[in-house]
Amino acid sequence: MNLNGSALLASALFVSLAASAAQTPTRSTQAGRAVKPSGAAVPNSPDLIQKGSALFARDCSFCHGRDAGGGESGPDLTRSKLVTQDVAGDRIGPVVRNGRPEKGMPPFNVSDAQIAALMAFIHTQQRTATASKGGRKGVDVADLQTGNIEAAKQYFNGAGGCATCHSPTGDLAGIASRYEGLALEEQMLYPKNAKSKVTVSHAGQTITGTLEYLDEFTVGLIDATGVYRSWRTADVQYKVDAPANAHVELFGKYTDADIHNLMAYLQTLR
Repeated sequence: MNLNGSALLASALFVSLAASAAQTPTRSTQAGRAVKPSGAAVPNSPDLIQKGSALFARDCSFCHGRDAGGGESGPDLTRSKLVTQDVAGDRIGPVVRNGRPEKGMPPFNVSDAQIAALMAFIHTQQRTATASKGGRKGVDVADLQTGNIEAAKQYFNGAGGCATCHSPTGDLAGIASRYEGLALEEQMLYPKNAKSKVTVSHAGQTITGTLEYLDEFTVGLIDATGVYRSWRTADVQYKVDAPANAHVELFGKYTDADIHNLMAYLQTLR
């Protein structure tokens, strides 16, 4: 999958799905079918899938989309490894019931029957999506690992000018552990929360600090001692050094190869 430099998505890791309603242990043979210990195959009935669809629309679609193909804040569940690897709810069930507070996903108080219905719907959607070529909405981390790492290092230290502000052993150390996939690409293309520096000249003094406030009337900064200082813009001269601007200036210079290469390289910095 070839992504260009503007391919940015929000990626939260919500998973609100499925398990098994059976009271006896089960194992799965393929998505959408469960097998009891006796070996008798029990297909998901249209009625069970319909119940799962209604539950999913009520509790899950606001994050994952009505078709489970991904929404604004939730990933594409039809391509979820957790869904694929789940056997009779052994992976998904605990996630649904316990939630993932660190990811923003609340716990759901659902019965075994409700989880079984959700599982039937999700696996049906997964099977349908797998059979439909070229229809996926999501982006796998592997899609962003196809670049040439050595070429990226040359660009990083040379034409890209990245090394003038960043270091793989400094500010970028461990970045692939803090960001993954498209979140990492978004941070690379337009870094969020990047603090700007500002230099203010006033009454023969030059003060440098972290830009804290700026509008047409006031400029404020946090100086080296941690003190907030501000001036009327009409009374001073000031210069802002905004790191994000350097990234924006690269938008028109990047090639697809540059971005793929840089992404492959950044994902090695763990």
